Amino acid sequence: MKEDEITSKIIGAAIEVHKQLGPGLLESAYEICLAHELKTQGLNVESQIVLPVVFMGVKLEAGYRLDLLVEKTVIVEIKAVEELANIHLAQTLTYLRLGGLRLGLLINFSVPKLVDGLKRVVNG
Repeated sequence: MKEDEITSKIIGAAIEVHKQLGPGLLESAYEICLAHELKTQGLNVESQIVLPVVFMGVKLEAGYRLDLLVEKTVIVEIKAVEELANIHLAQTLTYLRLGGLRLGLLINFSVPKLVDGLKRVVNG
C-alpha cells in the first residue's frame, strides 16, 4: 500500500473518531479509538512505540514514544490542544528522523472541524 493510500485511510478514520467523540477528551482516548478504527480497516497499527536516541554512536532509551505507527510507514502524532504550535511540528519531524521514516501526520482532535487540526509532516 502506498503512503498516500495509508494517509487517506488514517485521515478518514480520524474524521470518523472525531465525529463520534468530538473535541474535549484526552489524547489517550483518541489514540485508542483511532488505533481501533484503523485495525478494523485491516491496517497494521502499533501503539506507543519506543523510539531510542542515538547519541555519539550509542543507542539510548530517552523515553520517547510514537503515538501510532501505521503499516510501519506513517507516524501519527496525536494532540488534544487548543491549537497546534511549531513545537508540535518540530516534535513530529524529530520522531520521523529518529525513526528513519519519511511521512507523518500530526492530528489535533481539539478543534470543531478535524480538517483544521491536520498537518502532513515530511522528513526530507
